[in-house]
Amino acid sequence: MFSGSIVALVTPFTAQGEVDYAGIKKLVEYHVAAGTDAIVSMGTTGESATLTVEEHVKVVQETLKYAAGRIPVIAGSGANATHEAVAFTEIFNEMGVAACLTVTPYYNKPTQEGMYLHFEAIAKAAKIPQILYNVPGRTGCDLLPETVARLAKLPQIVGIKDATGDLSRVAKTRELCGENFIQLSGDDATALEFMRLGGQGVISVTTNVAAPEMAKICDLAKAGDFAAATVINDTLMPLHHDLFVEANPIPVKWACTRIGLIDNGELRLPLTVLSQAYHAKVEQALAHAGVIECQEIE
Repeated sequence: MFSGSIVALVTPFTAQGEVDYAGIKKLVEYHVAAGTDAIVSMGTTGESATLTVEEHVKVVQETLKYAAGRIPVIAGSGANATHEAVAFTEIFNEMGVAACLTVTPYYNKPTQEGMYLHFEAIAKAAKIPQILYNVPGRTGCDLLPETVARLAKLPQIVGIKDATGDLSRVAKTRELCGENFIQLSGDDATALEFMRLGGQGVISVTTNVAAPEMAKICDLAKAGDFAAATVINDTLMPLHHDLFVEANPIPVKWACTRIGLIDNGELRLPLTVLSQAYHAKVEQALAHAGVIECQEIE
């Protein structure tokens, strides 16, 4: 369940800025039909940073309800205060999610020892698998492979989402943590190469708007057919890049709206809707990928 194409799911809002739970149901149905391997609910792309704790928990609950056992749900549980991350972990222990995805403590800029102790405290509270999440471009700290190796000895910690884009880390992490430690890319543009080097899959932004294509790429990669996977991936490469012309999830929410998956591209401040100057660029990437139109999902 922790391999293949895993979507970092957007959280749709109403025009009034409330969570659109009916919209979440529509997205879950899209991913079940498309063959997406799992859903990450309340990650970076889900705007976890601007939802209240109550909203955060309810979004995961509702996503689980709509998934109804058809697709695993991984809950974002990270926080920059260790006690808060532990509290989320304890809530999700009892909810029925497949695992937690827990990001490095952002803004605080902890040392490697601080990050080790942070994740150790989470692991001690966990009853379900924990996946580390390293995204230094957003957090201001980098969880080094040597620290990951220390954490991999804790039985609750089963893998990492690596969004560094540094492909040399795949072999290094495998060397330090062993073959059974799960490595998931967090960078769509390099995800196929990440899998060719031994990674098990990708937690993807692109999958929000090109779910069947991303599922096929990952299936081909699992089968070792990287030539065929590359052909499809080349059509998605503009999306992999252009969904980051402004901070994620600004472009992907606009793209989801453009193809009819969500009703609007509303975000919570301080994020704002995609600048007009980038509309054509993202639209061209959608067209290049062949996903400019989307059938209505009931």
